[in-house]
Amino acid sequence: MNFLLRFIIFCFDPLGLGRRFFVRPAVNLTLNAYDRFRSKADEKVDTVRELVLRLGLIAFAVVLIIWLAVFIYAAFYYVYMPPISHTRPVHMQFKTCLETSTPCTFPHAHVSLTKKQQLLMVGQAYKVIVNIDMPESPQNLELGMFMVCAEMRDYDSMLRGHSCRSAMMRYRSPLIRMISTWALSPLYVLGWKEEFQKVPVEIFSRYLEERQHPITDVYVEIQSQKIQFYTVTLHIEADFTGLRYIMFNWPVVSAIVAISTNLFFILVVFLLSWYHWSDATWLHSLQIRYARFTNQLQSKASSVILSSTSSLRDEEESSFLDEKFDIADVGDNADDLMLDKSIDKALGTSDEVQTLRQRKVKDKA
Repeated sequence: MNFLLRFIIFCFDPLGLGRRFFVRPAVNLTLNAYDRFRSKADEKVDTVRELVLRLGLIAFAVVLIIWLAVFIYAAFYYVYMPPISHTRPVHMQFKTCLETSTPCTFPHAHVSLTKKQQLLMVGQAYKVIVNIDMPESPQNLELGMFMVCAEMRDYDSMLRGHSCRSAMMRYRSPLIRMISTWALSPLYVLGWKEEFQKVPVEIFSRYLEERQHPITDVYVEIQSQKIQFYTVTLHIEADFTGLRYIMFNWPVVSAIVAISTNLFFILVVFLLSWYHWSDATWLHSLQIRYARFTNQLQSKASSVILSSTSSLRDEEESSFLDEKFDIADVGDNADDLMLDKSIDKALGTSDEVQTLRQRKVKDKA
């Protein structure tokens, strides 16, 4: 097959001029164009990937910064803002007179707020209100004014606050009551509305909680034996001022301002940190300083070790020389003693010889 193909090509182009001047340049041009197109396509793909990656990183950073700003504001709101109110039911108790079937004592109640726990925020002023639902009965209309007292006690039953306030029902003339009754009679008949008044009695206008003695119990007393009521509730409401007042009454505006402020500071910190970390010269200089510092420490440590070893060697040599000198002194002293002993012996023998000679001379004479 290859031989046949070569034969056909040889028949058409026996000298190879067409292949040399037309076919090969065309093939090379086509291959070069393909390589250029492929390289450009690869570059475009790389640029598109890099662009997508950068856009993804930017979107992630923006979302992270926004959520961080929102989280900071939410955490601040949760920590800084106390609950707006606390409501507890008040179950009144009294002793009934057997003769008249009316209360013989003032209605009173004990309200437990919490069990050894900080319910109210320290430093925040609170309003303590007793709400009394009183029916518009003839007895209540003839009652007039009455006193409502309350005592605030801690977990040790120590008195932390006592106050009494006067109260009465709102006055309405008989004509107004009749007109309103006729106008609202369908609602009264259907049970959608009742003939009663809610009488709020503000016992404490600005009560401040103490950190060492948190309030756990409240004692309420209505100083009237003729009063009639449906329900009594204790309502503790926070009296906001300053920043808390703005955050509570204008929550959307305060949230926008706070989140925008958080975004500004977070962006400033992010940009400064990015600019700082993008320039690596300070990191290189820090590495050089650290290497210099470690080299200095190593040189100092080696010098200290060499000085200590040299001092030890000097001490050892000096002690060795001292021992040698002591041994030499001991040897010299021994030699001197031996010489002294030999001299003494020699002197003793010479004296004996002289005494013998003297004796011989005397004998001859």
